Amino acid sequence: MTIPFTPGRRSFAKGALAGAAALFLATAAPGSASATGRSGAPLLRLPAPTGPYSVGARVLHLVDRSRNDPWQAEIGIRELMVTILRPAVPGRGFPRVPQLTPGAAGEFAFLAHLVRPHLPATGVDWAATLTHARAGASPLPGRRPVLLYSPGGGDARTMGSSLAIDLASCGWSVVTVDHPGDASEVEFPDGRPGRDRIRTTVLRPDMDAATFRTVIDTRVADLRFVLDTLGLDRVGVYGHSAGGTAAAQALHEDRRIAAAVNLEGYLDQMDGEPLPVARQGADRPLLLAGTDGFRNARLDRSWAALLAHAGPVTRRQLDDTAHWVFTDYAALVPQLHKAGLMTAAGRAAMVGRADPRVTVPAVRDLVRSFFARHLPV
Repeated sequence: MTIPFTPGRRSFAKGALAGAAALFLATAAPGSASATGRSGAPLLRLPAPTGPYSVGARVLHLVDRSRNDPWQAEIGIRELMVTILRPAVPGRGFPRVPQLTPGAAGEFAFLAHLVRPHLPATGVDWAATLTHARAGASPLPGRRPVLLYSPGGGDARTMGSSLAIDLASCGWSVVTVDHPGDASEVEFPDGRPGRDRIRTTVLRPDMDAATFRTVIDTRVADLRFVLDTLGLDRVGVYGHSAGGTAAAQALHEDRRIAAAVNLEGYLDQMDGEPLPVARQGADRPLLLAGTDGFRNARLDRSWAALLAHAGPVTRRQLDDTAHWVFTDYAALVPQLHKAGLMTAAGRAAMVGRADPRVTVPAVRDLVRSFFARHLPV
């Protein structure tokens, strides 16, 4: 599913973006995949976090017995998988967490070019990419503000790893949330009647209005369930595409959310009906962030409906970029292009033509600076 955004009046100057690139040069350049994995495929790298803290990761399986699954009624309950990323005690002996487990990578290898047609159908070892979070690392003591992340429609939470880990390295606790049945693939600890251990997406390119409504309603309910289950209050929520839509609407519905970031998500239904947040406005900080590579009349209308209200709503634009620059694809797609596995047109369509040494720090700074103002660590 594609969720574009109409940019507002303010934009990042290209010169300002270039200044952010210095933060990125301390790691292997994300646009180059010089090494190869055991399969001979290019070894894709995610950029290192920029904060002062090590990051630990913990995966949780959450079960909501008050709801049935909207996509597979035979399951009888609603299940979620989340990853909690927290500043951690530094130390050796804790392995880096892979972006995708072998099982999830196997499913994604089959689905990748179906979910995102510009991605290569073969030639990528999706299981070989490591994040910069450490499994088993002990969290630092003390309470920290919490941020929830909802990925784009058809994407798994794992494709938002780089930004989430960077935020955790700067002091926030970050909870990345999968929306099973919607996400490309979600791996559970085990199978159960009605579903396999690895559950794949039911979304199709010809999504209708009823399906889109279910996507957003389910995501908002999922986010609120995570707040309930983890006992969270006064949190931030950010999301990409359909996740951005859900983040904005969840801000409207749940007073426990103090601030939200919508990264290129529509604010209406497919039939043109504005969501309540757009129709009634926002009374808590909301950032609308977009690219110059994604825009259409629907986004113009839905964002304008919200911005017509007085309220603490800010919008920003990233130039020379496209929709998936807000995800791990910002670093991965240029590497795939350089390795000859993607066309220049495919790269531009997904993340734009700007250098990832510029765009990745810019996206990080955009989200980090917003939450530093409204949910400081």
